[in-house]
Amino acid sequence: IVRTMVTTSFPLHMRAVTRQRDGGPEVLEVTDLPVPTLRSSDVLVHVVASSVNRADTLQRRGLYPPPKGESEVLGLEMAGIVAKVGDSVTHWKLGDRVCGIVASGGNAEYCAIHEGQCIRVPERLSLVDAAGIAEVFLTADRTIFTIGELVQGEKILIHAGSSGVGSAGIQMASAAGATVFTTAGSSTKIQRCKELGCAEGINYRETDFATEIDRITHGEGVDVVEDFLGASYLASNLKVLKPHGRLVIVGLMGGRKAEIDLNVVLSKHLRISGSVMRAVPTKEKTAITQRFVDRWYSSLEDGRINPIIDCVFPLEEVADAHRRMEANAHFGKIILRLREE
Repeated sequence: IVRTMVTTSFPLHMRAVTRQRDGGPEVLEVTDLPVPTLRSSDVLVHVVASSVNRADTLQRRGLYPPPKGESEVLGLEMAGIVAKVGDSVTHWKLGDRVCGIVASGGNAEYCAIHEGQCIRVPERLSLVDAAGIAEVFLTADRTIFTIGELVQGEKILIHAGSSGVGSAGIQMASAAGATVFTTAGSSTKIQRCKELGCAEGINYRETDFATEIDRITHGEGVDVVEDFLGASYLASNLKVLKPHGRLVIVGLMGGRKAEIDLNVVLSKHLRISGSVMRAVPTKEKTAITQRFVDRWYSSLEDGRINPIIDCVFPLEEVADAHRRMEANAHFGKIILRLREE
C-alpha cells in the first residue's frame, strides 16, 4: 500500500541517466525509464538535484557495478520532495524535503530510498545544496570518526582536500578540535582548504607529502590518515603515522596492489582499515545516517558545516559533469539539476 501525494494519476516514466556501454562520458544518455516501485519501508522522492561522484565514473567504465538487485541508473545520492510513502513508513510525510544516499538510481527524476537513509534538509539550504550533503558527509563521518576514531587534540592528514569527501572531512575534523593537514593539486585549492579549517596544505604536484608532514609536525607525524589513492600512497601513509596511528583507505585511485613493510605496521602498532559505502546493507546505512544526524545535524542547520558546491549542470549535460570530475578541475561537489524547486 502506498499513499500518493495527489489524486491524479502518478507519472509512469521518468528521465534517468544510464550508459549505452562501458566507456567514456560519451556513452552516457538520459532515457525514459519506469518510475521505481516502492517497498513498504521506502519513500519515493521527486528529485530536484543529484550529484556526480567518483564511483559514477567508475560505473560508467564498467569497473564498479551496482550491488546485485539495484538499478543500473547512475547516482549515489539525491535531494528532493517526498512524493509517495510506503505503508510502514513512519518518519516522513508527503512534501518533506529530504536528501540521502542510495546504492544507485540517484540521477533520475524519481528515486526510491529506505526511510532510514533520508536526512531532513535544513530550511536554510536549497535542494541543490542538499544534493551535496549525504554521500560526502556520511562518508567523512564514518571514516574519520567511527573507523578512524579521531578525537579532539589529535592530528589528521586528509588527502584530496578539494574533493567532496575531503572538503567535508576538513570541516568536520576542524570542528571536532583536531589539527587538519591536507593535500591538493594547486595553491588555489590549498587556500580554499585553509578557509574550511585546514591548518596546512601540501601541493602534491610539487612536494613529497611525507617529507612535509615530517617537517610540519617536527617528526611527530599524525594520528589518522584518510586516503583515496591506495597503492601509490601506502608506504608514505604508513611513514607519516604516529605509533598507534590509523590509516583509513576510502579509494583506490592510485592502484589496488602494493607491497607493504609489515615491520612498520608491527613496530608502530598501526591499524589499516578500508571503507566502501555503496554495498553497506540498509540496516547499517540507517545507523550511519543516524549517527551523522545525532552528532552533526545542528552544525548543518546553523552553518558550522556546509556542502561545498563546485558547479551545477542540467541533467542533460551529465557527460560534461563527468568530464569535469575526471579532469580533477572541481573543488567540492558537482551537482546535476533535474528541475526547479
